Amino acid sequence: MAFNNVISRTDAAALIPEEVSNELLDNVAGANPLMQLARRLQNMSRAQKRLPVMSALATAYFVSGDTGQKKTSEVNWANKYIDAEELAVIIPIPEAVLDDADYDIWGQVRPELEKAFSAAITPAVLYGTNIPATWTTNLGAAGIKAGAVAASQSISAAAYTDLYEAILGEKSDGTDGLFMQVEADGFMVTGSLAHASMRGKLRNLREKVWNGSALVASGPSVFKPNMQDASRYELDGSPIFFPDDGSIDSSSSLMISGQWSQLVYSMRQDITYKILTEAVIQDAAGNIVYNLAQQDMVALRAVMRLGFALPNPINRMNTDSATRYPFAVLTA
Repeated sequence: MAFNNVISRTDAAALIPEEVSNELLDNVAGANPLMQLARRLQNMSRAQKRLPVMSALATAYFVSGDTGQKKTSEVNWANKYIDAEELAVIIPIPEAVLDDADYDIWGQVRPELEKAFSAAITPAVLYGTNIPATWTTNLGAAGIKAGAVAASQSISAAAYTDLYEAILGEKSDGTDGLFMQVEADGFMVTGSLAHASMRGKLRNLREKVWNGSALVASGPSVFKPNMQDASRYELDGSPIFFPDDGSIDSSSSLMISGQWSQLVYSMRQDITYKILTEAVIQDAAGNIVYNLAQQDMVALRAVMRLGFALPNPINRMNTDSATRYPFAVLTA
């Protein structure tokens, strides 16, 4: 008996047509807050895409007198790369379920596929969880959190008087808060990803107003819903998302803020499928979890390939790549 027979994507075309595959890929990107904030590049035609990034800026000089000599300058570029890596999931389905003609199998499996891909992408990009080696290189660190820490752009809320000071202001000694750290490097905060516990903390956050002798937190709330979309919230004019898939680790970060257009990603291909009928599914230790043939099961295997990169181009506010970073992290 063969144990590796499969029905190919061509054979399964009637079950999962191409337009559904493309739509699912778009849904993954549209439903994932990180991918909504990041900048999507054109789809990749090969496994690696080169991104020329400016590494040195032009310099102008004042000329001394009417006959003074004009100096020269140059602009340099460095090659950055984005590499497509494979992300996959297998969803086993009992044949008894398939036999139920009134049961919409695809309608049930599809959202689970989207959740599975999304829940794997966000922790990899933010915290380096199971991150591919090429992404570590292309992001400049094993995730955005590690990159922010390396650039000394991670702060503890406990070290500040209140959250307003920690996020939107600065300490009395002039130590930058979260948003100011991003701005000091020449970037603007365009959004934030936060743990769900931050919602309650932010609801108490008030703008500070001058009461005649001191600044007090008695102004209007700075955490408010977008008037055009009641399900979205803004913080200092930029959107803030609270992923509900467990992808934000509160022990690692309460909130990550930054200029998300600096984070880019690209798709190598649409999502492809195979239906496995006579195979075994094993855990990491090699133990057989499911034997499809013996247990009267089939399994849908979905694969997508995509890549992330953070080119971090030079700017005039911070020319040092070691300390220049478009994100900052708030911890407890």
